[in-house]
This record gives sequence, C-alpha cells and structure tokens, in this order.
Amino acid sequence: MTAWTPICRVDDIPRLGARRVARAQGLDVAIFRSADDQVFALLDRCPHKGGPLSQGIVFGTSVACPLHNWTIGLCSGQAAAPDEGCTPKFAVKVEGGDVFLDTLELASHATQETRPLAGPCQRTLAAA
Repeated sequence: MTAWTPICRVDDIPRLGARRVARAQGLDVAIFRSADDQVFALLDRCPHKGGPLSQGIVFGTSVACPLHNWTIGLCSGQAAAPDEGCTPKFAVKVEGGDVFLDTLELASHATQETRPLAGPCQRTLAAA
C-alpha cells in the first residue's frame, strides 16, 4: 500500500505555475498546475542544463524551461523533439483539493541527481 505525504492545497499552486517541495536529500520536486487544474510533479531540473523547471511557464501539459526554452512534458518528464532527455517524474495524487506525493518516492527517488556546474571548468581532485 502506498503512503502519501500531504504537500499543499491545489489552490496553493499558481495556475500555469509551480511550487517547489524541498526534500531532506536530493534536489527539490516541482509541483505544477495546469489551466484546467491538473497537477503534476517532476524533479525541479531540466534534463538539458539543469534549469529550474519550477520557474518555467506551464502551457497545456508541458512546461518551458526558463533557461533555454526546452519543452518538457509534465506527464512523462520527456523533452519534446527535436530535444532529447528526461527528468524524473513523481507520483502525485489530488484528493478533496489536497495534493499528496508518494512518501517513498519523495524520500528516495532521484536523490542522486545534481545540477551541472556552471561554466566550462570541471572539478578535479587536488593532487596528494
């Protein structure tokens, strides 16, 4: 049986916008609300350059990444062609106007994902 964590009310999410849900481990989860009050949840990270999807514009069942305008499907997390890539999605449930996320997914799903480092340099280990 799935345990659900209460997050907010549907009305707490801006229509055609998002809210971020902080986690103890891993990147935030973005919860999106469409014009017709459908609710979706994705990791708050574009698969392209790691942009914060929660700051993008929702249209239909997609969100436009605020960095490079990639279109990401809210149902699947999949980038629209010709772009390629996918951001992890999360199970979400709406009941009586309350929004819930799967407790196990919230604690363990995609917790190893990180944002890319900015700029052309890479981190290296210091020589001993």
